[in-house]
Amino acid sequence: MLIAVLSDTHRMGKYINMVREHIKKADILIHLGDNVEDAEELSSNFHGEVYIVSGNCDYSTKYPKERVIEIEDKRIFLTHGDLYGVKYNLNNIYYRTRELDADIALFGHTHKSIIEKVHNITLMNPGSLSLPKNEGRYIGFLELNKGEEPNIYLEEISVN
Repeated sequence: MLIAVLSDTHRMGKYINMVREHIKKADILIHLGDNVEDAEELSSNFHGEVYIVSGNCDYSTKYPKERVIEIEDKRIFLTHGDLYGVKYNLNNIYYRTRELDADIALFGHTHKSIIEKVHNITLMNPGSLSLPKNEGRYIGFLELNKGEEPNIYLEEISVN
């Protein structure tokens, strides 16, 4: 099972259009907020399931601020990250993930892509496609197969 993870797209059409080709290979699309309208636009011609959470720049109550999903025997915590102070440190999101008995936390908000493993929990932020604060623009990917260790990685999107 291949999952594509995006965050903080901020209604910049150029980058939304660029990402379409890269997410075609995924079975599931996750958008971690800021701006959920982008996720809705991408989901209109996406062939798989789509999960969306709202961010601090999303003013609709259409989507939850956080949720937990289970895929291939892994519990995945989805949140934008603003509720957990991720711009300062990852302690709060780590402990919330433990509290939820989740294996993986996916978040955005910082516009910086990271993958960090703390004890048995993997924390991943794909960064921002439109306004990255580190070098490069990335999509996060999770390859999940029941009974196997997840393969979690970032794929850089080149800007032409």
